[in-house]
Amino acid sequence: MSYETILYSVENGIATLTLNRPDVFNAFNEQLSADVNDALKKTAKDKTIRVLIITGAGKAFCSGQDLKSISGNKNRSLSESLYKRYNPMIKAIRNLNIPVICKLNGVAAGAGCSLALSCDMIIASESSSLIEVFVNVGLVLDSGSSYFLPRLIGSARAFELATLGSKVSALQAEQWGMVNKVVKPEDLDAEVEKLANHYALAPTKAIGLMKKMLNKSFNADLDTMLEYEAYCQEIAGRSNDYQEGVSAFVEKRKPSFKGN
Repeated sequence: MSYETILYSVENGIATLTLNRPDVFNAFNEQLSADVNDALKKTAKDKTIRVLIITGAGKAFCSGQDLKSISGNKNRSLSESLYKRYNPMIKAIRNLNIPVICKLNGVAAGAGCSLALSCDMIIASESSSLIEVFVNVGLVLDSGSSYFLPRLIGSARAFELATLGSKVSALQAEQWGMVNKVVKPEDLDAEVEKLANHYALAPTKAIGLMKKMLNKSFNADLDTMLEYEAYCQEIAGRSNDYQEGVSAFVEKRKPSFKGN
C-alpha cells in the first residue's frame, strides 16, 4: 500500500505503520497526518489485522508538528488543525478494537509524544525519550496529552512535564509508568516482533472488549463498570474464541484463537 509520507504493511495479522519523514525527524505536516488517518481507517476495516505497530523511520519516532511548514501562515487556526488532523488520529487509535503497540525508536516530542501515549503499549529503545515541547513555543498540551499524562504519572508530574518542557529518558519513563518496557536499541525490533506475534495469535475479540472497558473506566464508577463487565462478558462468551479456549482447556492443548 503506497503512501507519500508513511510506510504501511500488513503481514500475518500484523499491521505496521511507519512515519516516514526521517529528514525532519518525522514531523507532522498536512500530508503526514492525512496519510496516518487514512491508514488507521484501513486498519479498522481490515478484519484480518489483529495488532498494529506504530513507529518512526530513522533516528526519531516523531518530533511533533513541522513548524517550518506552517511558519508563513500567521492566520492559521490551531483548533481547526486539531479538529481535522490530530484529534481524529488519537480517537482512531483509542477506538481500534485491537492492541496498538508503539515501537519508540527515538524522540517523541509534542504531538509525537501524544501519539506515543495514545498507544496501548510502548516498547522503547534505551536511546529514546519523550518531551512535551508545547510550552517552549507558548502553546498548551494537545492531541490528548492533557488526558494521558495525569492518568499515567499523576497530576504533579504531569504539571511538571507540561510547564517545564522537561525531557524524560526512556528509563525514567519506564520507572514512572509512561512506557511498558525499555530495551537496548539493537533489541527493539525483536522485542516488538515477539509481542506483536503474541497478539496476532491472541483472542482479539476479548482484547478489543477489554480495551473498551479500560477506556470507559476512566470516567465511570464501580456500579457502571460492573454493569459494563457483565455486558461485555456476554459478548465474549458468545465468541468462537471462547468456545475454542474452553475446548483447548478440556483437551489439554494450546488454543488456536482466530480473533472472532
